[in-house]
Order: sequence, then C-alpha cells, then structure tokens
Amino acid sequence: MSVIYLLISISIVVAAVFLYAFLRAVKTGQYDDDYTPSVRMLFDDELIKGSAKEELQKSKNENIKPRIKTKTI
Repeated sequence: MSVIYLLISISIVVAAVFLYAFLRAVKTGQYDDDYTPSVRMLFDDELIKGSAKEELQKSKNENIKPRIKTKTI
C-alpha cells in the first residue's frame, strides 16, 4: 500500500513540473504567433542586404553559385 502513496506523490510532482513549464512558456510568448509559421514558406525570399547582394551580382556575371548565408530559426 505504501508503494501506491509513493507513486501518487511522484506523479503529482511530475504533473506540477509540466504545469510550471507550460505556464512559463505561455508567459514568455511561446504560443503568441499562430499565423506566421503557416505562411513562412510562402515568403521564403527575403531581402538581401549589403555584401551578399554584391556577391549575388558578381555570381550572376560569372555563373558561379552565390554563397548567401541564410538565417535559420
């Protein structure tokens, strides 16, 4: 019978940890943006700034693939 009390107390502690993690994620804004991830693939082409744009121009002239660093999320 004492094993049941031990298992119940451990399960309550685990549930409290998961509840704390969930509430912290909600407070820090983890679930705020529901729209952008679904349409991010539609707007894959981002503006190229600075030297990357110049490198793209050179590569078009020289028929070399550009080395553009992309930002991963």
